[in-house]
Amino acid sequence: MMSLFVFTAEGQTIPVDMSIFNDFYRNQQLLGKVDSTISFTSKPFFPVEALKSSNTFDPTETFEQEKKTDFSGLFRFGKKNGVIQLLPFTWLYQVNTHHPYSLNDGPMIPARGHQSLLSGGMYFRYKWLSIQFRPEIVYAENNPFETFSAHKSDQVLKAVYQFNNLIDLPEKFGDKPYQRTYAGQSSVRLTVGALSAGISSENLWWGPGFRNSMMMSNSAPGFYHFTLNTVRPVRTPIGSFEGQLVGGRLDTSGFFAIDTNLVVNKSKLYHTKRNDWRYFSGVVLTYQPRWVPELFLGLTRTFITYYKDMGHRFIDFFPIITPLEKKYNYGTGESTTAGDQRISVFARWLLQKDHAEIYFEFGREDHAYDLRDLFLQPEYSRAYLWGFKKLFPLKGKVDQYLQLNFELTQIEDNTTNPRQGPIIFYTHGEIRQGYTHLGQMIGAGIGPGSSMQTGTFAWNHGLKSIGVQLERYVHNNNLFYFGVKDIRANWVDLNLAALGTWNFQNLLFTTKMEIIRSLNYQNNYSPIPNSLTDFWIPGWDVYNFQAQVGITYRF
Repeated sequence: MMSLFVFTAEGQTIPVDMSIFNDFYRNQQLLGKVDSTISFTSKPFFPVEALKSSNTFDPTETFEQEKKTDFSGLFRFGKKNGVIQLLPFTWLYQVNTHHPYSLNDGPMIPARGHQSLLSGGMYFRYKWLSIQFRPEIVYAENNPFETFSAHKSDQVLKAVYQFNNLIDLPEKFGDKPYQRTYAGQSSVRLTVGALSAGISSENLWWGPGFRNSMMMSNSAPGFYHFTLNTVRPVRTPIGSFEGQLVGGRLDTSGFFAIDTNLVVNKSKLYHTKRNDWRYFSGVVLTYQPRWVPELFLGLTRTFITYYKDMGHRFIDFFPIITPLEKKYNYGTGESTTAGDQRISVFARWLLQKDHAEIYFEFGREDHAYDLRDLFLQPEYSRAYLWGFKKLFPLKGKVDQYLQLNFELTQIEDNTTNPRQGPIIFYTHGEIRQGYTHLGQMIGAGIGPGSSMQTGTFAWNHGLKSIGVQLERYVHNNNLFYFGVKDIRANWVDLNLAALGTWNFQNLLFTTKMEIIRSLNYQNNYSPIPNSLTDFWIPGWDVYNFQAQVGITYRF
């Protein structure tokens, strides 16, 4: 039975949203139990190809003994050359009591009230061909709440509209319950050796971050794309390489949470966006030098352009091969099509003897004109993140350890931006849907102008984990500086969450119970009445409670 399952499991991916498995494998690498040449900087992850795992969804190799039934959801055909297998079925429930709060939850939307996500499906493989069908169904109650533009001055409203004219990031997804069905974590692939090519709608995650990613995350639904990627490190005499090349389609949300007809000082604030889908092309490449075996160096580059503006040359579909310096991309250069480019570099240093890792990523919204420009102001239009993780194995406890990790993400602009031009990371003056798909970020979920600091402490044993998370989330300081300007009115969330994962027989449980204290919610500073006349009179704060519960059934 076990040898049969080894055969049938080959090719399945662990979706980005199944963090219980992705985190387990990455922690096992820190403990020295997983190949140190795997970077974990490009997901979805292929554990069978990369680790020769016997079962994609049984990383502890205990499921066969613990599961309740003998039914494996597995069928053979074609003289054992083909298999069909049922994929895990997952139900994820989320509720926000006061206002929307949404990060890294895929097709779920920022909404107040109850929300559910259902996913499941099957996997087919015949020789080199594999088909993974795992659709997702989302339903959100989508209750009303106080939006940002309510009761704001003309000055603030002008700043709000200027920002919304550069990105498709609605506060509210309509006034009715929201329901959608997506292809989800589905793909059709040909996999030979370390390379795989095909079409997919899976979420992607690029870079070393665990809470945020500069270039690709699961804060939006997955988008349709073709892919050429490695499924395990490609070893060469100079080191190991991993990577992915994609080209796909980004769509607009179709929702406008603000009044599109509002006029201030005889000027209409809302500017209609083009009704055209956007072509996305991107690449991530990770290199582990042979001479520094625990160091991973990486590069990501992405381009977005309107489909109707595209040509039909090879370079139009793969502009990522154009020169990095802007002076070569205009006039008589390789590309005259308006496009929105981003680039980042990252590093991950694996310290297996210390059961730890440190990492960073540095990105730019706008590439430098030339090398001199880059040296003069490398921080222009920049964003970055850095973090670390440390595991503490418990003496006398088999496979038990404590986990401590911290991550800082900074998307907010710096002082060089207003001097060169009002560039805000993830927005664009010509590709005015910005770095979004269906109204949500495909990069860091915190969005433009924001920053976040996250700390987590947890006990782990196999797939079981219990922990706490502290977080500080600063909302869109770019909008604050240009519009609100009252130094007492920054919108900052202070969050405390209890985290848990548990496996029992066929079931996997995940939960997150989070209390969110929003200081100056929606940048509304309302002093608490008292007898003091001091400038720093405390303001009213609001509280939001978010509960997330997930149940997965493995066959």
